[in-house]
Amino acid sequence: MTIREPTMKEKIQQMRTLRGKAKLGGGKDRIKKQHNQGKLTARERIDLLLDPDTFVEVDPFIVHRCTDFGMAEKRILGDGVVTGYGTINGRLVYVFSQDFTVFGGSLGEMFATKVCKLMDLAMKTGAPVIGLNDSGGARIQEGVASLAGYGDIFFKNVMASGVIPQISAIMGPCAGGAVYSPAMTDFIIMVKDTSHMFITGPEVIKTVLGQEVDFEELGGALVHMQTSGVCHFMAENEQECVAYIKKLLSYLPSNNMEDPPIKETGDDPNRTEDSLEEVVPHDPDKPYDVKDIFALVVDNGDFFEVQPLWAPNIVVGFARLNGRTVGVVANQPKYFAGTLDVNSSTKAARFIRFCDAFNIPIITFEDVPGFLPGIDQEHGGIIRHGSKLLFAYCEATVPKITIIIRKAYGGAYDVMGSKHSGADVNYAWPSAEIAVMGPAGAISIIFRKEITKAEDPEKRKKELTAEYREKFANPYIAAEKGYIDDVIEPSQTRPKLISALEMLVTKREPRPPKKHPNIPL
Repeated sequence: MTIREPTMKEKIQQMRTLRGKAKLGGGKDRIKKQHNQGKLTARERIDLLLDPDTFVEVDPFIVHRCTDFGMAEKRILGDGVVTGYGTINGRLVYVFSQDFTVFGGSLGEMFATKVCKLMDLAMKTGAPVIGLNDSGGARIQEGVASLAGYGDIFFKNVMASGVIPQISAIMGPCAGGAVYSPAMTDFIIMVKDTSHMFITGPEVIKTVLGQEVDFEELGGALVHMQTSGVCHFMAENEQECVAYIKKLLSYLPSNNMEDPPIKETGDDPNRTEDSLEEVVPHDPDKPYDVKDIFALVVDNGDFFEVQPLWAPNIVVGFARLNGRTVGVVANQPKYFAGTLDVNSSTKAARFIRFCDAFNIPIITFEDVPGFLPGIDQEHGGIIRHGSKLLFAYCEATVPKITIIIRKAYGGAYDVMGSKHSGADVNYAWPSAEIAVMGPAGAISIIFRKEITKAEDPEKRKKELTAEYREKFANPYIAAEKGYIDDVIEPSQTRPKLISALEMLVTKREPRPPKKHPNIPL
């Protein structure tokens, strides 16, 4: 009997049939279940993320090689993850999207192979990697091979860190070892109600510790936004999650060898704002919202805040000045008077190091009375964590511009982008108070005996405080010594910042050769 060789048309039809099966993932029933849970499928997410008709899939026909536990009969094309590349607003990006309809999105050997291949391509071509996570974790049936797969991805994450931007969107469960890859990427975006991250789940916690907790309380988006600091952005739904990714990428270069994109914003670089004179209260102990300053200074008032709910006593995020991306770091007097503590120091340090890795200038708005005092802070390691922030400022070689708005007291003055920690341009408003400590605390130490012996101690204390404030709590002593380059009118803040930024565009600042510095983790 002669076996007829299939024609090219038949071979093409076979390929199309297989491709159609790959696109169905775990099948129509599981796709329906995914939709019923309020989640999009892996491919729908990619379509939402990328420019229309730009997605090119890689490895759609890969299947696992496991034969144990009946897996030989369960070979699904693609093996639970969709990988490929396309463009976002015309710029090349690589994306992998975990498919929960296939083995619950669990990671096995070939799943990991696909992701690693994609990350290698991204490194070779210098383009961002976006991971859309929706997975039950390691594929138990594959045993140590799945753990090896995770390990391979972790290594790629570290190799890519500081070379290309890595963004993780958590759009479903992310448990056990699966959380470490997103944790090592630059930004994590979670979706309210449908996404969860944790090392050990509620059942394990109940068995081992006897504590009862549900998924949301343990590792929901709000928990990681407010309490742990793991999450950088929280989206109401998957559509908003994708919008966050696109906006974030608009501020970032594709790799560490490029400058961030310049965008024409139409905002006059010479624009002045007289209303800035009214933002800071006359009473130095009265709070205000530092974001009111950004709204008047940056291009079109557009500030993209990172981690807004965690450590709110410091504000970090992206903005533009004359179309150029800048990273903004600012003390927030609305919370804890803008003091630095364990969490705020870590938050700002990591943001500064990201900006430095990707050639993004750092603008610091300073109003800091010092470090938050207390036993909890000291025992929690404020010395170690506070030094992270100091280390990050000193280490950064991108343009660094600092404006002291009001208070700059004690060691916190040094830490917050001072001239001594390597800032290129330092300005102060006339309202700036630069001193070892606040006037009230200073005179209580310097004039303790005199106040005690005074006929009216309270009156004398107020008099001495006023004298100290007039003599020391101003920007001019620092300006006399060159620690402040100029004292500027608040209304001139925007043009002054832009002028300094343009001057620093060609900045080059070498560091001593070394394998890497040893930041106090």
